[in-house]
Amino acid sequence: MGAELSACFLCFEGETPYADSHRYTRFEDLQLDKELGHGAFSTVRLAINRVNKDKFAVKVVHKNKLKKSDVDALHVEVGIISKLSHPHVVKYFDFTQDRSHYYIVLEVVAGGELFDRIVQRVYYSEKEARDLVWVLLDVLHHLHGKRIAHRDLKPENLLLKSAHNDHDIKLADFGFATEAKKPLRELCGTPAYVAPEIIKEKPYGLEVDMWSCGVIVFILLGGYPPFDDSDGVNAMYACIKAGKFTFDERFWANVSQEAKAFIKSLLQVDPSKRPSAAAAMNHDWFTKHAMELSTTDLKTTIENMKQWNARRKLKGGVKAIMAANRAANITKNSS
Repeated sequence: MGAELSACFLCFEGETPYADSHRYTRFEDLQLDKELGHGAFSTVRLAINRVNKDKFAVKVVHKNKLKKSDVDALHVEVGIISKLSHPHVVKYFDFTQDRSHYYIVLEVVAGGELFDRIVQRVYYSEKEARDLVWVLLDVLHHLHGKRIAHRDLKPENLLLKSAHNDHDIKLADFGFATEAKKPLRELCGTPAYVAPEIIKEKPYGLEVDMWSCGVIVFILLGGYPPFDDSDGVNAMYACIKAGKFTFDERFWANVSQEAKAFIKSLLQVDPSKRPSAAAAMNHDWFTKHAMELSTTDLKTTIENMKQWNARRKLKGGVKAIMAANRAANITKNSS
């Protein structure tokens, strides 16, 4: 349910967020317009402010399709996102309800998925990949500074604000985010991105996001994931638990040693050995001269990513495999 609701929810008392980009908008000020998308539990509609004509996205959640646990999850998500205020997190403006629906007013994020944009590129360099990773780390630094773990970092949740900007990333879907003030035990994540301690059913913390970040960085630079299920989910989980992955020289010959070292630092089986988001931002990779990385053409990466992205789309998007009472599959496959 949490992943289905996706995006973000927020409750404010008094202050309003992001006053620099949009004046505060209440649901009753909006006129609902065309449908932008839909899922099993909700529909996303374009909405226009009747007075100033600002545009928003309104997620309309159908109450009759929700179980009590789903409603509880929604309110948990509201509590989590209310603690966040970052330019690279999808912005919230209002949350209300009537007898049949919940309404969540969000900013319009019209650029689609980051990875869909990359595969359309004619030229793609290591510097561009590094710039994207820096933004992601900055968001994680913000989340982790508030002891909040996202727990479902993956390409589907990295969106672009508009069709005209390749770098204005928005992190979405806080349906499985939680406070990590004490060790967590829920089985959380999406198979190819989940940290080994979760598969092993060990207590875990914010470090699981750093592992998932490492998987995303690997894909950004290599064009394919370090762990895949081509030989079955059990085999993939075994590789994750062992931290077993390789840099195939056919695809990684042009990628800097600093970048490879950075990925290795994140994909450590022992979570205590992974850097925090702040420490990761001080890695040698980020001090390497920009001009040198700008001339590193990742043409092979784009070709790999096109094939991998097409397969990912064909699967229809893997559903997140966790949440307290929905962890049967990952438990079975990790044994």
